[in-house]
Amino acid sequence: MLHIMGDLNESNKRLTSHRKAMLHILADYEQDRRRLARQTERLDNSRRALLHILQDSHKDKLRLEASRKAMIHIMGDLRETTAEMQRREQELRDKQEQLVQAGKLATLGALTTGVAHELNNPLNNIGLFVGNAIDLLELGAGGKEQIVVELRRVMQQVYKATEIISHLRMFGRAAPFSREPVSLRQVIDQALSLMQEQLRLREIEVTVDLDPEKAVVVGNAIQLEQVFINLLTNARDAMANSRRKEIRISGLVSSAAVDIEFVDTGHGIPPGLERRIFDPFFTTKEVGKGTGLGLSITYGIVKEHGGTISVVSRPDEGATFLIRLPSIPPNTTGIYPI
Repeated sequence: MLHIMGDLNESNKRLTSHRKAMLHILADYEQDRRRLARQTERLDNSRRALLHILQDSHKDKLRLEASRKAMIHIMGDLRETTAEMQRREQELRDKQEQLVQAGKLATLGALTTGVAHELNNPLNNIGLFVGNAIDLLELGAGGKEQIVVELRRVMQQVYKATEIISHLRMFGRAAPFSREPVSLRQVIDQALSLMQEQLRLREIEVTVDLDPEKAVVVGNAIQLEQVFINLLTNARDAMANSRRKEIRISGLVSSAAVDIEFVDTGHGIPPGLERRIFDPFFTTKEVGKGTGLGLSITYGIVKEHGGTISVVSRPDEGATFLIRLPSIPPNTTGIYPI
């Protein structure tokens, strides 16, 4: 009996040990299950985050594709806009050139009377010298040398008339698209040669103080000549009723620019109109006596040459036009495209 009770007691001890071991196993299992649950939750969170990332990546890809397409459209619109701007700029340049040409033709029309008088003088002289040569031949008076002298005088007058006509043709034609070193003194002298008869008839005295070798700019001689013809024409009309009729043209040359001062003794410009006089079709002259284009064309030509033009005036004290053009060193050669 004692042995049986001892065995039962031993069995109870082993059973207790097994129960404790089972409890430890169950506790470990619960811990493992909880860890696995947490890992599963983290894995689910990571999976959801990955899904969000993939979704965001897809949306970013769609946005990037949309941005790329938008950029393509923008570039296409930009090319079209650039081409349209270039076309409009060319149209504007063409219209400006047409306006300048129309202004030159209008100026030539106004100069017709004076030019006709200039041509009439050499033609009269040619008739006189030819008549003298014919008389010498018919009368048998004088020798060959005297006849040759008369014919040489005829040729001099022919050259003079040819020079006048060539100048008119050069001024009237469309100016080429080129820039080259130009002496402003020579340009002014050319302008005065066309205007001299009109200025003489109106008893207008002109003085020019400008060094022909130092006052050199890069420009177009024909266009710059039109600038000074327009200023001379404007001064001529402004001094119609002035007691003292003088035009003074002077210049100051520096390393950076040539400053031209064009002064007349006309009636001046009414206060407040100094800036408006360069507007197209604006004129202070009576109806039918001005197109309002002369000073506007002058402003455009000076601006195209990289220069500036302004005016200072007081009523009944004349007007002073100030022109500044970029200068170049003397003895500079070459063609400068626009």
